[in-house]
Amino acid sequence: MKTFLKSLLCAFALITGMTTLAQAQDGPLRIEITDGVIEPLPFAVPEFVAETAGMGEIAADIARVVAADLNGTGLFREIPEAAFISTITNFSSPVQYSDWKAINAQALISGAVSMSNTGEMSVKFRVYDVFSGQELGNGLRFRGTRDGWRRIAHKVADAVYSRITGESGYFDSRVVYVSETGPKNERLKRLAIMDYDGANLQFLTDSSAIVLAPRFSPNGDRVLYTSYETGFPRVFILDVGSATRRVLEDQPGTMSFAPRFSPDGSSVVFSITEGGNTDIYLMDINSGSRSRLTNAPSIETAPTFSPDGKRIVFESDRSGSQQLYIMSASGGQAQRISFGQGRYGTPVWSPRGDLIAFTKQNKGRFHIGVMRVDGSEERLLTASFLDEGPTWSPNGRVIMFTRETQGANGSASLYSVDVSGRNLKPVRTQGGGSDPSWSPLQQ
Repeated sequence: MKTFLKSLLCAFALITGMTTLAQAQDGPLRIEITDGVIEPLPFAVPEFVAETAGMGEIAADIARVVAADLNGTGLFREIPEAAFISTITNFSSPVQYSDWKAINAQALISGAVSMSNTGEMSVKFRVYDVFSGQELGNGLRFRGTRDGWRRIAHKVADAVYSRITGESGYFDSRVVYVSETGPKNERLKRLAIMDYDGANLQFLTDSSAIVLAPRFSPNGDRVLYTSYETGFPRVFILDVGSATRRVLEDQPGTMSFAPRFSPDGSSVVFSITEGGNTDIYLMDINSGSRSRLTNAPSIETAPTFSPDGKRIVFESDRSGSQQLYIMSASGGQAQRISFGQGRYGTPVWSPRGDLIAFTKQNKGRFHIGVMRVDGSEERLLTASFLDEGPTWSPNGRVIMFTRETQGANGSASLYSVDVSGRNLKPVRTQGGGSDPSWSPLQQ
């Protein structure tokens, strides 16, 4: 929900989180995370070889998406084709390492694309450490349909990223968010889903009712969200493949909102307002049975499970202002973890389990920040008129969030930032966007 419900990230180094390039005299090329700050790793991606007639355009497109994925991380820097001394016209030919050394490429990615008689597309690739003159690992091949070429390109980029950084990638993933159109005082909102880079946009709902806070299931097949179509906020669950949906919680005289899946996808934690009081509940999706996890006169909301499902972090104003608390997944006594100046909300546990991202409001500014699960080592990554609602990439390396500009013509859009605070940039969407939720890697 917007602005702390209207008064209602890959454990890389939290303190510095910068990148250096580590390469032993005879060892493999590797990006490691240390305290240093240096230039991104320069790499080259020649146009992939078309091994079947008519595949030239799609081979070039795949290479461009791979390059864009790596460039977008801030850890890599592509060497433009205009600088190439030679290129690759045969996937099996020996690499002329001297030509790539001369333009200071440290990594080289080559690939080839072919189409079988049955209509199956094959994409194979190799990654080379130019300065050691070695291939990094063995070549890989991905197969799929021609229409699925972008996803194959993301898979290639994930594999390259993993080989060079030692961490899993995040490119073959999707984002569900609230698409926003129209003037600020009459904004139309509907659920939308897209690839992490903004491609393959689809709308999941129409704009007949306000929708808020969509959240992916652990395997990305379902989405929880809050809708006002009945006149009051209600939690819905939607199947992404069929777009069928149903109300999850519809008790008369209540409002339900801020839902999140449990790590196994079998239950949902969310807030219910009843009789002027807001508490956190846990519901079994199949049976509909629910249990109350908090029971206090304060507002308890924005709950999120830890990756192991044993704890829940949430926001509460029980201390007099909005702060972050952690309790057992079965409820009970909660421990406060936020102690800095200002108000804290929308906490989200990182996939690695060691960090919590949050929204902070202090002295008229909003921030996206991270802290350890005990509240230590708080670090603010952004600052603006309004930043809120963080969501983690599948590998915990990047945080996506909503940024809204001020004024009568202000608009909401999606941004991302590295967990180190570097590489802040807008996320491409069609029109405005808010409330992002990042999916796991696709299966």
